[in-house]
Amino acid sequence: MIPVLQVRELVKRYGDATVLAGLDLQVREHEVVTLIGASGSGKSTLLRCVNLLDDVDDGQVLLDGVDVTDPRLGARNLADARRRMAIVFQAFNLFPHMTAVQNVALAPRVVHGISRRDADARATELLERVGLAALAGAYPDRLSGGQQQRVAIARALAVAPRLLLLDEITSALDPELVGEVLAIVRELAAGGMTILMATHEMGFARQVADRVCFLDGGRLVESGPPEQVLGDPVHERTRTFLARIIAAGRLG
Repeated sequence: MIPVLQVRELVKRYGDATVLAGLDLQVREHEVVTLIGASGSGKSTLLRCVNLLDDVDDGQVLLDGVDVTDPRLGARNLADARRRMAIVFQAFNLFPHMTAVQNVALAPRVVHGISRRDADARATELLERVGLAALAGAYPDRLSGGQQQRVAIARALAVAPRLLLLDEITSALDPELVGEVLAIVRELAAGGMTILMATHEMGFARQVADRVCFLDGGRLVESGPPEQVLGDPVHERTRTFLARIIAAGRLG
């Protein structure tokens, strides 16, 4: 079976700095893959390249076997590829002048052409799914950080993505709010959502991920089941990184 996502020898540079240095990665259907690594290792850049927010300098990103980085793809096919992925960032990026339900319903209406009535109904269902049905009419400034991030997740789900990308979605949250957001991701994983997730929550990665990938210097250094990568890593660079995490009390 063709993987949902294939990244082949991906290179991304910003000026003289090479952020991704020939990186290879696969994510299969219903698989949860977590990206770990120090700041600057390339995790967020990889997610942005996969989601076609950043152009790549070399290599390929294939979605269901189709090279979505091929410049010959055409605007229509490129737009279709973008519609089959959704990304949630550290920052919530909600429109402050829209209620929670309006934020969630916007993309299905504007991008997918769904009627306002159907989009609002779907948005209401998703807000209920993330535990925010009672706050559907609230504006972002009336929501906590954890609630705003749950709205952002509902907004990503509203387009029924083939692949969900999560970029350190708990990094901007107070510690007591992290659990409520990770509970939603845990539910999505249990439901079979295909997820590629950059995280610093090692305990969560150990519990939920099918594979953990350690990035360093824009390369995939080590990849395997959580118990192997986090419990008995092969590479010295992985061991050094995890030792720092343990020293900081963040391994979980």
